[in-house]
Amino acid sequence: MTGSDPLEGCTGFDWDDGNVEKSWIRHRVAFWEAEEVFFNEPLVVATDRPHPAGEPRYVSLGRSDSGRRLFLCFTVRRFLIRIISARDMTRKEASTYEHSKA
Repeated sequence: MTGSDPLEGCTGFDWDDGNVEKSWIRHRVAFWEAEEVFFNEPLVVATDRPHPAGEPRYVSLGRSDSGRRLFLCFTVRRFLIRIISARDMTRKEASTYEHSKA
């Protein structure tokens, strides 16, 4: 992670019903499983490319409690993590994640 920590001071999660449904239907990732990633180590967080609305977005690589490797896109609003999408990591992302543990 470079720069300031976007998760510093976060106190919880804020889910949009559409994003909960989208992550489940498209990728079979439940909202609670996506949240688990933020409590497990290692957690790799990086700044995502700028969003047209100007809202800072981040991506993260991490594991759920069951060990599932997940890629998350999120933003932070009023000290709440708002997960935009969650899916399984690609092979390349999994390799990056595994190397981060070294």
